[in-house]
Amino acid sequence: MTAPVAFTRDHLDWLPWVEPLAEAELTAQHMIALVDAARAKSEYFRLPARDPDALEHRTRTDKDIFYNTDAGAPRADRELAAAAVSRFNGCIYCASVHARFAATYAKREADVDRLLAEGVGVDLGERWNAIVAAAVALTALPMTFGPEHVTRLRAAGMDDLAISDVIQGAAFFNWANRLMLSLGEPAIKG
Repeated sequence: MTAPVAFTRDHLDWLPWVEPLAEAELTAQHMIALVDAARAKSEYFRLPARDPDALEHRTRTDKDIFYNTDAGAPRADRELAAAAVSRFNGCIYCASVHARFAATYAKREADVDRLLAEGVGVDLGERWNAIVAAAVALTALPMTFGPEHVTRLRAAGMDDLAISDVIQGAAFFNWANRLMLSLGEPAIKG
């Protein structure tokens, strides 16, 4: 398989450098840890399944950040934060996933494509610029994130719950990118 050389919203494969558990090796405990049975098909999820307790905590955290939208930031904003972090970190695989979701939920495909093509400095309008700036500050060096980022997010119309969602999405994907980038690489589906 060929590695992608540019950021994209296309569906990509991910190839592990460390052997994941085989699907046939997954126990009932592993399936609980995966949360969604369909994840058993993913080499990425079968790799951390070696520690099912940690995988379950990781997956439930991810699900709560991105799927629990009863209050706080809309899903598009959460996905944008993850896409911006992934673009900044160079995680082509995660950027493709979260850019697809951001584009779908926001209906702003052209803006998301510009973020992928031009990077985190692109002008996406003040609300999205504030989200990207906060996400990048947390990613580059967390102590560079400060009250000015919160003030900017509030000025863009976000309440405390929405700001918390953006921070959690960015922080989680900063960690997730580093894990994925150290365990494997993206590949173009073929």
